[in-house]
Amino acid sequence: MSGSSIMQSLMDVIEERKTRDPGERSYVVQLLQGGLAKIGGKIVEEAAEVVEAGDEPGDAGREHLVKEVADLVFHAMVLLGHREARWEDVEAELGRRFGINGIDEKESRGKASS
Repeated sequence: MSGSSIMQSLMDVIEERKTRDPGERSYVVQLLQGGLAKIGGKIVEEAAEVVEAGDEPGDAGREHLVKEVADLVFHAMVLLGHREARWEDVEAELGRRFGINGIDEKESRGKASS
């Protein structure tokens, strides 16, 4: 499965879980029911784990980093779904930025958007 299709499949699952019974045994349902506080807490937790894994040496450290980044991206996708945003929106924004110097792009957003 290609990167884009797995991302779309995950977003489809998240969207589908939004319609499920709140009492259903589903991690995505639990996160969505917890709202920004629960989802945001997981994102902060996973981001810290990404940084920690980034410092681990060797193949095992690289493998751990990949798994932690996958967790972080997954939880960010749940937040996108919670806010009615789609992965395509992220791809479109990355596409808009592609080929633009990162410093110039950040400056174009102004201080309020950083």
